[in-house]
Amino acid sequence: MKNVSVVIVNWNGKEDTLECLASLGELKAHPDQIGITLKIIVVDNGSTDGSASLIRQKFPNIELIETGENLGFTGGNNFGIRRALEKGAHLIWLLNNDTLVEKEALSIVSVFNDPKVGVAGSKIYFAKGHEYHKDRYASDELGKVIWYAGGLIDWKNMYASHYGVDEVDHGEFDREEETPFVTGCSMMVRREVFERIGLFDDRFYLYLEDVDFCLRAKRKGFRIVYVPRSTLWHKNSGSSGGPGNSLHEYYMTRNRLLLGMRYAPLRTKIALWREGLGFMAGDSSIRKKAVIDAILCRYGKRYEPKKD
Repeated sequence: MKNVSVVIVNWNGKEDTLECLASLGELKAHPDQIGITLKIIVVDNGSTDGSASLIRQKFPNIELIETGENLGFTGGNNFGIRRALEKGAHLIWLLNNDTLVEKEALSIVSVFNDPKVGVAGSKIYFAKGHEYHKDRYASDELGKVIWYAGGLIDWKNMYASHYGVDEVDHGEFDREEETPFVTGCSMMVRREVFERIGLFDDRFYLYLEDVDFCLRAKRKGFRIVYVPRSTLWHKNSGSSGGPGNSLHEYYMTRNRLLLGMRYAPLRTKIALWREGLGFMAGDSSIRKKAVIDAILCRYGKRYEPKKD
């Protein structure tokens, strides 16, 4: 029997989390999943909106852990991963709280019949109304716009991006294949990966920790696989505010330098620091702070947007 634990981190997102949990309750069982037990762990990351009591009331059979503070994406997930490992999970499915899973999404487990597969990710669509370019699509295309269909890494410029993003799915993204990284939005991980490489690196706190994790796993010989028969919908940065906000700007700038210094070729590392020096002379105080913090190796939680 295989134990699969779902880990969901909630931070002031009770409505999204409740909808996500409801969709998990509709998962179908298939022959590939015979002998599998599914357990759900919700990590409440110091919410102040009454999330914990409401989740506990609506879903009394799940395990709810309250951290008492916002540990970020890395810390919140690591909290849940440790608990899942303690409970004997063979596979751990990290799932964003602002997702809705399709009824057959658990079919992702079948790829782990290959003992070399360490990490697997689903095909992810934008949830209707959450597309980047809302006016671009016909009404019957909504819900079929790709958010993630595999990962891409531009090593010359040290950018990680999603294959197929913003494209309408007409079946061209249905090929199962290895990929450089799986997004933490829907990432299933074999227990042995955590045992060999550790958990998410808390220095990232938020953004690019999933890329770092997959690159570490790949270095240890694990396969990273995109599994399109497992699908879900993503409301896209429900808790962080989305791309372009100051939180995104700070952590992406700082963590891209951290990631690049670890993995990029020498020429790219030099280019990254040149770019960083340009940010120091630029108008963005947020990017300037991000570069200074990277230079001084000040990682983890180092920035919060000012509240009005």
